[in-house]
Amino acid sequence: MASASEKLRIDKYLWAIRLFKTRSLATDACRAGRVKWGGQQAVKPSHIVKIDDNYHVQKGVEKKVLRVTGLLDKRVDAKTAVNFYEDLTPVEETWGYKSLIHASTLKRDRGTGRPTKKDRREIDELQSDWWEKEE
Repeated sequence: MASASEKLRIDKYLWAIRLFKTRSLATDACRAGRVKWGGQQAVKPSHIVKIDDNYHVQKGVEKKVLRVTGLLDKRVDAKTAVNFYEDLTPVEETWGYKSLIHASTLKRDRGTGRPTKKDRREIDELQSDWWEKEE
């Protein structure tokens, strides 16, 4: 745990709170402009983190908005790391792609073979009905 007077780099902080698996991935994200301070200004990996700063972090298709609540310079377990930031990500953004990945898929009984043309049409109709409900 870093004291308030110590300087802590953003790449080290993002790694310590377990947002990135390695510190080099956190550094690469900063260099690529996927970490923004206050949602507007891209930061360098050497940017100094301060308590109550807000950061917008894009990691693949996932976007997170974080507020720093404490400084953490060493990587700790996930339960402890959660105490050092507040997730301010809007609910509508968290729903997006993850729900598509975890959406239920149509299961067929094992050994029934490939679907016939008629089966395929029925499957497509069910899926199109589901997509229309979601929108």
